[in-house]
Amino acid sequence: MKIATTVLLVAMIFIAGCATSISPDTQNSSERWLWHGRLAVKVAADPGRSPARHFAGEFSLSGNATTGRLDLYTPLGITVASLSWTPSLALLRSQGDVHSFGSLDALVRQTLGTEVPVTALFGWLAGESTDVAGWSVDLSEQSSGRIVARQTGPHEAAEIRLIIEP
Repeated sequence: MKIATTVLLVAMIFIAGCATSISPDTQNSSERWLWHGRLAVKVAADPGRSPARHFAGEFSLSGNATTGRLDLYTPLGITVASLSWTPSLALLRSQGDVHSFGSLDALVRQTLGTEVPVTALFGWLAGESTDVAGWSVDLSEQSSGRIVARQTGPHEAAEIRLIIEP
């Protein structure tokens, strides 16, 4: 349960708040970005399986869906968790503990108990309306830095909100 709460905080980047898009890292052939801001994530309760989970705080996200890092902070700036991932490994660092997973998708799935479209999330941050089964994204306010994605369907209902500052 401790991992689930921590990862939920980490997954919030995959699910709501305030972000600042810095710029692509042109040193790498695959585009890499850096975002800073606040986010909020909500995952509905699944009766008999898991309680509702919520997170709101600040974050720093760098990289892309293949290789990257996500740091989550409380509203007071205290580090809650740090995620880093490569194609073969995802690490969660929180409260002095380190947990490893075979992939970022596995980390998110284990933590939230639901799938989150990580590749699509990076597309949404770039303003691309990437379709993902079971998810709807509202990019109508993306030009002013607001993104909302909602999961519906057979999994637990989830919501991700991002506000990207210029």
